[in-house]
Amino acid sequence: MSNHAETTMNSELYVIEPSAVSTIPIEGSDLKFPINRVFCIGRNYAAHAVEMGYDPDKEPPFFFLKSASNVTVGEDFSYPTKTADLHHEIEMVVALNKGGSNISVDNALDHVFGYGIGLDMTRRDLQSEAKKMGRPWEVGKSFEKSAPCGPLRAAAEVGHPSEGEVSLEVNGEPRQQGDLNQLIWKVPEMIAILSEYFELVPGDLIMTGTPSGVGAVNRGDVMHARIAGLGQLTVAVV
Repeated sequence: MSNHAETTMNSELYVIEPSAVSTIPIEGSDLKFPINRVFCIGRNYAAHAVEMGYDPDKEPPFFFLKSASNVTVGEDFSYPTKTADLHHEIEMVVALNKGGSNISVDNALDHVFGYGIGLDMTRRDLQSEAKKMGRPWEVGKSFEKSAPCGPLRAAAEVGHPSEGEVSLEVNGEPRQQGDLNQLIWKVPEMIAILSEYFELVPGDLIMTGTPSGVGAVNRGDVMHARIAGLGQLTVAVV
């Protein structure tokens, strides 16, 4: 299943052919969700913050970006170049169908179309090097196909998940396990805070953070991710 929608456009308007729109399919529908930006929140589970060497009680929320073109659906994950320490991070994905600035916490969920399962794949060695040098994380986080995702489920169908198991296995062995109720910054708070810094628009995604247990994967490994109420996602590393 491709994550790129077919588009019809007049090539005479452009000096090069524009890229196709990146999309995620909707579970139980032939429709697709067009992706604008992918916001990721860092260290949003206390246990993960601790395993990465940080005190979660002393840290305000922070965000980084992946590209819409980093998102893939229904594809194997190709082991990337320039890394010897590739890590998995399971995350709940939030898809916005309304935008705005300075959105209140009370109204934030009105902006959510639905939810899904995603993997924030990370070249951990490159990210760690960037941290030590005070540089941006893009080479560690925003590389090609670094955000494998499953289909979205509409909030009208599944509600707004605020609790439920989040887990990931590699080759059948448990790696990550947590619960959505362990999120430090809840979904309404993430939307509200992001909207103070950015004008959010329909099509924006938010990857909501990962529980503890992140670790390396290698070629030939199979990752199996589950979030209660949102189904499962299986991705092979090739």
